[in-house]
Amino acid sequence: MVRMGPDVPLLNEYKQEFFWKRFPQTVLGGPRFKLGYCAPPYVYVNQAVLFLTPWLLGGIGTLLCQLKLLEELHAAVLSGLLMLGAAVGVQALALYAARRTGTVERLGVPNILADEEEVEFTHCVGPETVRFIAPGKRFGLNVVLHTVLAGALCGLGTWYVLLGRLTALYDNVGVALVVFVLSWVTLCTAEYSLIVNTATETATFQAQDTYEITPLTRPLYIFTFIAVDLADRFTGPVAELQLTSQVLHVVFLVLPLLWALGMLSPLDALFLWGMEQALVFGLGGSPMSSNLRLLGMFAMSVCVTVCTFFIPSTLGVTLFSMAMGFLLSLDISQFLRHCSGGSWEARDDQGWHKGTTPTPVLGFGWRLGFRELLLYLGLLLGAMAEAGLMHHFLSPSQNQFREPQAAVGYLLIILFVVIWALREIQGAYVFGVFLNPLYPRGMANVQVFKQRSNGLHVAGAIRRVLLNLVSPFAMIAFLAMDGSVQQLHTASLSVGFTRAFRVVWQSSEDALLQMVVVVSVRLAAGDSQLPGWDSLGTGVQLLLVGLLSDRLLQFLSKLKFALAVLVTSWTEKKQRRQSAGTLLALNSSLCPLLLSVVVLSAMLSAPLLPLFTLPIFLVGFPRPQRSWPGPVGTACPCSDSIYYQQMSGSLASALRSAFARGSLGVVVPGSHFLGRFQDRMVWIMILERGYGYCTVNIKGLELQETSCHTVEARRVDEVFEWAFERPERLGLNQGLNLHWGNALTPCAALPVRVYSDARSVLSGIIDSHDNLRKLQDDFLKALVWLLLRNSVQRRRTFPWGAEEGAGSRKSPSSRLGPSVVTHPAEAIMVESNVSPRRFRQDSSSLTSFGDWSDEDDLFGPQPARRTVALVSTEAQLGDTVRQTGPSLPGSVEMDSLFENMALSALQPLQPLGLGLPAVDKGRNTEVLPSETASTMAHINFSCPHSELFSLPPGWRTAPLLPSRLQQLRSLFPEEWFGYTLGRLALAIHDEASEDVSNALKEDVGLKDLHAQVALSCLVSLGAESAFTSPSYVYRVYCGDVPWTEGLDWLSENKELYQLALKAFRYSFKLLFDQASLGPMESPEELFSTLEEYEKDWYIGLVTERSWQDSVLQEKPFLFSLGHDLTMGTYTGRVLSLQEQLVQVGRLNGEGVRGQWANLSWELLYATNDDEERYSIQAHPIMLRNLTVQEVT
Repeated sequence: MVRMGPDVPLLNEYKQEFFWKRFPQTVLGGPRFKLGYCAPPYVYVNQAVLFLTPWLLGGIGTLLCQLKLLEELHAAVLSGLLMLGAAVGVQALALYAARRTGTVERLGVPNILADEEEVEFTHCVGPETVRFIAPGKRFGLNVVLHTVLAGALCGLGTWYVLLGRLTALYDNVGVALVVFVLSWVTLCTAEYSLIVNTATETATFQAQDTYEITPLTRPLYIFTFIAVDLADRFTGPVAELQLTSQVLHVVFLVLPLLWALGMLSPLDALFLWGMEQALVFGLGGSPMSSNLRLLGMFAMSVCVTVCTFFIPSTLGVTLFSMAMGFLLSLDISQFLRHCSGGSWEARDDQGWHKGTTPTPVLGFGWRLGFRELLLYLGLLLGAMAEAGLMHHFLSPSQNQFREPQAAVGYLLIILFVVIWALREIQGAYVFGVFLNPLYPRGMANVQVFKQRSNGLHVAGAIRRVLLNLVSPFAMIAFLAMDGSVQQLHTASLSVGFTRAFRVVWQSSEDALLQMVVVVSVRLAAGDSQLPGWDSLGTGVQLLLVGLLSDRLLQFLSKLKFALAVLVTSWTEKKQRRQSAGTLLALNSSLCPLLLSVVVLSAMLSAPLLPLFTLPIFLVGFPRPQRSWPGPVGTACPCSDSIYYQQMSGSLASALRSAFARGSLGVVVPGSHFLGRFQDRMVWIMILERGYGYCTVNIKGLELQETSCHTVEARRVDEVFEWAFERPERLGLNQGLNLHWGNALTPCAALPVRVYSDARSVLSGIIDSHDNLRKLQDDFLKALVWLLLRNSVQRRRTFPWGAEEGAGSRKSPSSRLGPSVVTHPAEAIMVESNVSPRRFRQDSSSLTSFGDWSDEDDLFGPQPARRTVALVSTEAQLGDTVRQTGPSLPGSVEMDSLFENMALSALQPLQPLGLGLPAVDKGRNTEVLPSETASTMAHINFSCPHSELFSLPPGWRTAPLLPSRLQQLRSLFPEEWFGYTLGRLALAIHDEASEDVSNALKEDVGLKDLHAQVALSCLVSLGAESAFTSPSYVYRVYCGDVPWTEGLDWLSENKELYQLALKAFRYSFKLLFDQASLGPMESPEELFSTLEEYEKDWYIGLVTERSWQDSVLQEKPFLFSLGHDLTMGTYTGRVLSLQEQLVQVGRLNGEGVRGQWANLSWELLYATNDDEERYSIQAHPIMLRNLTVQEVT
């Protein structure tokens, strides 16, 4: 993204034209009076006639009623029947037009993101005209349903706005006439949207209206208004109901404006939002992580409430409510899974260990096993016993605040104060403003940080016990002794007490606050009575306190967000648009209106929508807490996804401890946190929480690849540095949070096992002639070590056999147990594109690149091809390697070698040779080893133990002249071979004596065998002479070996090729280490270093699948060689697994919801997906770019 100035257009010219065509259509309910092209007048006339048809038909009934020719009900029925006939006619015309033009065209799902196409009109009632005005319905059921609803809406609407009814309501004919006219405008917009053409609503929740639900939105709201009016008509004179009807008739006039502003929810969002609000505040539950879980939990909670209503005894009500409240606060899905035959292992709600994470986090501390079940059973029985005994012996006969309950009330106040104090000292700030002097700062060492935090951990453990064990039992005692439980078969008891007993477990901290408020009111009132308050009962009192406290917190958060948007629009120079002064003056002069908008959004629990993230505030439509209709957690994979996946398990463990201690404050569903470590960031969203479990979504954000991202990341670093890296002793003036207005408030630093990424330029190392000469010797030593080790592993169990080497892949099941998904054998195959000799000779020695594939091949899937760089471990594991066809001659493959480089950055390829060396067949009198392979199938060893170190016969058949190998025999490290052979022999035979070791070393046949194979590999890789250039070293390291005489033979022996490539990579790592740390001083040091490489390192390429597997398996170290084409340098990259401090801060949740609401409006309604639009430019206070990135 190119960072642009503050005066970048909010919508580009094309989108502006599109918006001003769509918005009038939304206001009027569907008529398209503004087109982007010339249309005949009859197109507009037809739409106007259809728009006014309900008014004309309703006017007939109204006129007959006013003339006393028909009763009100009969006039309404007549209007409804006339509208029904008109709707049938419209649908018949639409069906006829669809059949005339639908021979090859099919009605599809309407795409609200698509622009309209130009239509050629031929006649006023031509098929194309009818299709343009009334597209018709896609489902036959909707044709019938919408037609019937159109008739009912017109009939009931006529009854709703009859002049006699309006005159009786307002007792003024003039007012009645105004209301009558404007009300019919509302009815016409709803009728047109329902039966003719549906407008794209500003309040859009789903990108596509698959089941045609949008046409029902406006009629549903109108039916709600009519239902209130009918209740007022038939229930007799009720002052409150009549007043409500009068107010709603006025609101009815502005419904088109509310629909145009997007303040009224579409049906799907309204349904989910209503269930969520009822579940949380009416039934004591929690927002759920998915729509299915929300529906299931809501149904179970309603059933419990209904059952409570019919229980005949107060003791039964107490015990049943307490037991069901505890059970519903647990994660029921785990019980259902285990009851259906699942494993008694806990699970991770977000799938953090999809078969790969070595430290899976199991539901944030809820490891559902037999011990945990016993614990929960003990808590349930103890709580039921306490509730039963307290209610039986201490419950008053009427609603009184007696001494035992008052004593428990004082205990609750003390518990609240202690728990609150222990929570505040856990974080970096107190009240989010003052620096906490007890929190350790400036700790670069994780161990020192842990030691300094021991005191806080003890306080956190005490808080956890008080909050999760002591407080619930104290609150249960308070409720069991309450007198209002005596009011059987009442809604206040069945709803209020069912919710109260559940919220004790579901959200203990919120329940404690609510009870403290109720107790404080009773203590403040003393002996005096509060008739209106006391008559509600304790359950309803707690419900109201919980609702009011939630709305108050929302109001404060929204107000802070609104002030941040308003103030920064002027103070931030890069955000100051030309209209900033005008908008600031308008908001100041209309301050009461701004406060009203904030209050209304808080009351509705709807997001505060800043239009285009400017200080133009609207009330977004109410929607679920998750803000988006789809499943949470979807993300686009990238090269860094694997590192976020690796650290998610460890981060989840750290979050579990932080939640328990209170380091991150009050954690409720809808909370958002931002984690920062090195150059990476993670977004943490709380989805659901209950007793002993919490469901979160952890999403990694992109690295600092754009200027906008860099600006906000720099500000995030500044905010965290001020909180965590300040000196221990601060003055009074420096002990404040100077970034209080920022959307991010630092909370705590959490120790997490992550990979530390270190990169270095290899200039002076890879291009040193001394190092290149040493590389050949190190390669032979590493290859000899691997050959001996591999030969032993092939024949017997070896102490190191359980450890997989670099370049290989360990089965995840060996590390993660039975709950881990094991990848198929094909998944661990590493690819090779070594072409047969005939293709190599035809294509010269051009550089070949990594894997090339086309997943969308028109001719179907093709067999996976294999590159030299990526040889599988199947040969080592004894699996049969599937042979594949050669690469296409002349094809260029880019992936594996140059990672994410742009094609434009690649330099032109230069041929490395003009063909193959000529061979004088007439002078060739030697016999190749392959021709005498039968004679070499068995070698006579002088030592009986040598067979253990023998090599496969196929490895002895290299097509190289014996004289050529004899000339290179001096390069073979005989001393190193003897030393390695002796070490391995002693490791195998614990009782072996020096005689066995010496006999193996003196076996000339064994030595010649290994020398022949090692030198053949050396020649096949083109390294018989010292490596001459860094480019050649890099190509061999990547597996892109230029053609040599023995390469075809080596590539056919997959396992041997793997060992040779691994040995070369080991030798380069030895070169890198010796250049940095000094040369190896003894064979013992070299032997231990190679053992360390095999056990703790993965040495390969970042683009290899084995690299990702090693990251997920948490190999302690990873090394990769790279090439920066733009700089022309070679780089080394080392990843080391270590525990580091991840700094975590809380984001303003209402600010996030507001920006997401604007994003939804821009994308789904204005279709403003410009990557350089104003609303995603960097904003260091609101963190606008990061917030948008989290959902894209």
